[in-house]
Amino acid sequence: MRFWDTSAIVPLLVAEAATPGVREALRDDPEMVVWWGTGTECVSVLARAERAGLQPAEAFWRLDELAEAWHEVAASDMVRRTAARLLRVHPLRAADALQLAAATVAAEGDPRTLPFVTFDERLADAATREGFRMLRPSAPKGQPKMPFGT
Repeated sequence: MRFWDTSAIVPLLVAEAATPGVREALRDDPEMVVWWGTGTECVSVLARAERAGLQPAEAFWRLDELAEAWHEVAASDMVRRTAARLLRVHPLRAADALQLAAATVAAEGDPRTLPFVTFDERLADAATREGFRMLRPSAPKGQPKMPFGT
């Protein structure tokens, strides 16, 4: 089981340089844990790309398939309190603090027990400082990233 940040899920939905690496990571461990806002964040990215004509409609179907299988950390007082602490300690945006707080709750307070999958540098730095082990699937150099990232 691994905690997946939205930045690592988007390449599962649309072809990006990172797609082969994240697909391999998902094959290695298909149990995904996400925060309650992940689906909405993914729809936001896909909708922006759709309006620009840059991604296929099938990406929404792929998102639905993933969402049916993933484990979602619900909004709770513990997640909100943890996010508030994280915002005071790390230079995070609110959504990233909520993601990291959800991962902390999912890890039952022991970040060493739950690998964290992300491409977001700032979030990765904060998660590492909190004790999470980062899993950052590799992407071939020189291939473009989708311009509508999280």
